[in-house]
Amino acid sequence: MDNFQYPSDTLEESKKEPEPVTDAPVAEPVSALPDPAPAVTEPAAAGRIPAGLKWFILIIIGLIVISGLCIGAYYLAQDDIRSVSIVRMEGTMITGNYEDEEVIGSEVVGRNLRQAADDPMVEAIVLRVNSPGGTPAAAQEIIGDLEYAKSKKPVFVSMGDMGTSAAYYVSAHADRIYANPDTFTAGVGVIWQFSDVSRWMEREGYNVSVVKSGSKKDMGSTSRPISTDEQAYAEKIVDDSFENFIADVISERSILRADIEDGRVIRGADAVTMNIVDELGNLNDAIDGAKRMASSRR
Repeated sequence: MDNFQYPSDTLEESKKEPEPVTDAPVAEPVSALPDPAPAVTEPAAAGRIPAGLKWFILIIIGLIVISGLCIGAYYLAQDDIRSVSIVRMEGTMITGNYEDEEVIGSEVVGRNLRQAADDPMVEAIVLRVNSPGGTPAAAQEIIGDLEYAKSKKPVFVSMGDMGTSAAYYVSAHADRIYANPDTFTAGVGVIWQFSDVSRWMEREGYNVSVVKSGSKKDMGSTSRPISTDEQAYAEKIVDDSFENFIADVISERSILRADIEDGRVIRGADAVTMNIVDELGNLNDAIDGAKRMASSRR
């Protein structure tokens, strides 16, 4: 038997008579409260972006837009990044959307001028001219687009081998004209040529029969010489066109009519003294001059 003993006071307590217990009201057992029903969450609508993700996307988009605006403003403010656009007008000028080694269309030149004028990264335009001229209508169409470009930024002309007749008509509307000492320029005038091979046709036995509604309907036909009446009519058309041409040139530049009305071409070195061109220089000189004018207008 183990030697474990209870404490003596514990043994004494066990010999005592139990004390009477008064009848105390017995508390009713408290039933446990029912577990609260679990919260019912509505299922996320199909395709709905969570609010947190939506705000994240909006913040990212905002940062991208702000960064783009800052970068754009930075580049627009940099003089070294903004450029001079070179638009070429080389070859005989005609109306239309056409271009090859010998011919340049008015729509091609006009479109390039307008694109450069609307480009925020272009500070000035240099029209590189190497043309003997062309039709008055082609020149007038290009002038309209050049004036649009000039209303937005400087437009300079740099002449190569030549810028004569209708090509000079266009050039006169630029802010400034550069030419080389031996560039052919001016040549202000209008010409209408008629060919007559009727004697050759007669000698070869070649005959042409013409049915026409008016006396001048076949004017310019190579199968017959021009009549006296047709000659006078053609002269009037040429004179009217020439007056429009020379009046426009003189109104754009301070040139004496007597210096250019005979229609001759003039060397660039001599043209400077007549105010037909402004400065002697090549394409790079014209670009530098255009940049300086653009800077002075800011």
